Amino acid sequence: MKRTVVIIGGGAAGMSAASRVKRLKPGWDVKVFEATEWVSHAPCGIPYVVEGISPKEKLMHYPPEVFIKERGIDLHMRAEVIEVEQGRVRVREQGGEHTYDWDYLVFANGASPQVPAIEGIDLPGVFTADLPPDAVAITGYMEKHDVRDVVVIGTGYIALEMAEAFVSRGKNVTLIGRSERILRKSFDKEITDIVEEKLRASLNLRLKELILRFEGDGRVEKVITDAGEYKADLIVVATGIEPNTELARELGVKIGETGAIWTNERMQTSVENVYAAGDVAETKHIITGKRVWVPLAPAGNKMGYVAGSNIAGEDITFPGVLGTSITKFLDLEIGKTGLTEDEAIKEGYDVRTAFVKAETKPHYYPGAREIWLKGVVDNETNKLLGVQAVGAEILPRIDTAAAMLQAGFTTRDAFFTDLAYAPPFAPVWDPLIVLARVLKF
Repeated sequence: MKRTVVIIGGGAAGMSAASRVKRLKPGWDVKVFEATEWVSHAPCGIPYVVEGISPKEKLMHYPPEVFIKERGIDLHMRAEVIEVEQGRVRVREQGGEHTYDWDYLVFANGASPQVPAIEGIDLPGVFTADLPPDAVAITGYMEKHDVRDVVVIGTGYIALEMAEAFVSRGKNVTLIGRSERILRKSFDKEITDIVEEKLRASLNLRLKELILRFEGDGRVEKVITDAGEYKADLIVVATGIEPNTELARELGVKIGETGAIWTNERMQTSVENVYAAGDVAETKHIITGKRVWVPLAPAGNKMGYVAGSNIAGEDITFPGVLGTSITKFLDLEIGKTGLTEDEAIKEGYDVRTAFVKAETKPHYYPGAREIWLKGVVDNETNKLLGVQAVGAEILPRIDTAAAMLQAGFTTRDAFFTDLAYAPPFAPVWDPLIVLARVLKF
């Protein structure tokens, strides 16, 4: 029997769900409503468009025509869902408002920036960096105005990456945060100390400062904090995001303890035939088993795949997340997987840790660079709980550590993992193996 599937949101999770349903049930009617003119978009690429190394058009992984013509998805762009009720949605789109019926519904409408109530926040020249249109707006503003001094507000991933973009463009950058550390929620102090040293060499890092207001005559010109004032031809506010749960609440969908939509392992919500995936949905942490909200693209794509598969009749579950992530500032790479020491202690684990410095190649081979690793282990079971890294060539170490964590490796398992070795690629004692050795087993 033919069914109609309505998906709210055309980002990574939404288009993954839509594509999966059409692959398994090609005769079904799959409708996607996307409020912007971007689908299958990559918000993580916004800083690199601003930096000038990627054209804005590349922020769509596939153009709309692929989904419409090749996959048979009924894609509605610039179509905002304004009301949801059992069995139908009301949409504001070009040509007026329309109502559409659904047999299955997927919330994949992501998250939005947390915009603080700061005086002057509405001045021209003040931006967020959440969706591809933001990249277009920021670059367009820089083309129209003489932007020399840039202020970035925040201490998380987006703030760091946006600061890098402007530093790379030769701007005078000030990074302001009220936290006492950069990336405080994601990394332990040993890691952030190294990051902060790198930042201070390239920009004006101001921590533990409270924003009071933005000022300007016609457009933004300065930032006033409780510690001083800073010139600002352009400001990016990157103080966090929150899931877009308003429509789900209208339908009576359960909101989880994290503030995102509650889902089970099949991405089903508390309402029959209603699913959620991506940045709007919570899941569980693979190590702790607790509910978490980790709005990252790899998990969002997989959530969409799982939701679409189950809607189409397959039985597939999403195991949860480790919070594996990676970023960089200039040539300094920063990444983690699993729990930090602070997180593990808060979860009640009795932990031991190690922090090691190594090189990425043997001393006799050219190109060796420094890498620092921190490992966190449960004393009771000797199981790895988390790994953090900063320096160079950290991706293979973080990805390998993520696989170890998901498999439940002990430090002994990690130490005896048969990793590849050749001088052009790694030392005979890979930094990750050195970490396992120092952690002991």
